Amino acid sequence: MSDVHKPLVSIVCNAYNHEKYIGDALSGFVMQKTSFPYEILVHDDASADNTASVIRRYEKQYPELIKPIYQTENQYSKRARSVSELQFARARGKYIALCEGDDYWTDPLKLQKQADALESHPEVDICAHAALSVRADTKKKIGKVMPAAADCILPAESVIAGGGKYVATSSIMFRRTINDNIPDFRKYLWLDYTLQIQGALRGGMMYLGGCMSCYRKDAEASWSVRVCADKRLLAAHYEQICEMLKILDKDTGGQYHGVISKTIKQTRFKILEIKKEYKTLFQKEYRDVFSSLAPFHKLKILVKYSRCVLNKKHGGGGYDK
Repeated sequence: MSDVHKPLVSIVCNAYNHEKYIGDALSGFVMQKTSFPYEILVHDDASADNTASVIRRYEKQYPELIKPIYQTENQYSKRARSVSELQFARARGKYIALCEGDDYWTDPLKLQKQADALESHPEVDICAHAALSVRADTKKKIGKVMPAAADCILPAESVIAGGGKYVATSSIMFRRTINDNIPDFRKYLWLDYTLQIQGALRGGMMYLGGCMSCYRKDAEASWSVRVCADKRLLAAHYEQICEMLKILDKDTGGQYHGVISKTIKQTRFKILEIKKEYKTLFQKEYRDVFSSLAPFHKLKILVKYSRCVLNKKHGGGGYDK
């Protein structure tokens, strides 16, 4: 394909059992108004519902835009990073925009605005924007994912401290070239969080204050719902984050040691809370973390601690619910 028709942006959308939602995602992609070509790379990971059928309808209507893959065997269950690796490898755009199949875009100028921002800031590798958090089925607004009030450059320290929920996945656009050299911390744990960190290391994260997408909270079949439903899996996930952060500290030569150490402590606090190790939570080491919690969260821990003490008197225990 000639450079005239080569896409400037590749939209990467991974879907699994998103029959209820994928239509909104695809509609948000095809409504984009841009001065440049773009492509839509959709990957259906052998969904057990009619996700593939919905994608095929859009593919038939927009064959020049939508480039799907329909798996017959689930790839995520084999290796978590395989789907994203496959998608990123076939992307031809200078930039990659992310949106999971259960989220959706609301601004027809989203791609144009983010591409313009990255084009005008060659020192920055990643761009994100504000997003709404909505109920999965009703789309009722329940909050915002908004780390800043206006356009700005967010430093890498803020991205590290913010965790994976710092910005919405559906708001992310990054330079494809960052995938040419994957650092060890991202190889260890393949998440949006590690992608955000890598993208912010060179020049921070470009942030646009306008809301241009929606994140569906507690959508059926979502990764977060599956993990959060099993407290052992959730605790193991946080343990992996702690290990990843240690590798990040090594990869960056201790440049971000302070914020990394603080983030590890906060993550370990979450693990202790999940495991009901409340006595440890109140030790001096975690006093600053507990003090920083919202009043309701503090009260919740105190109530659970009281219940835990009573349960242990009667032979109870185990992971938090």
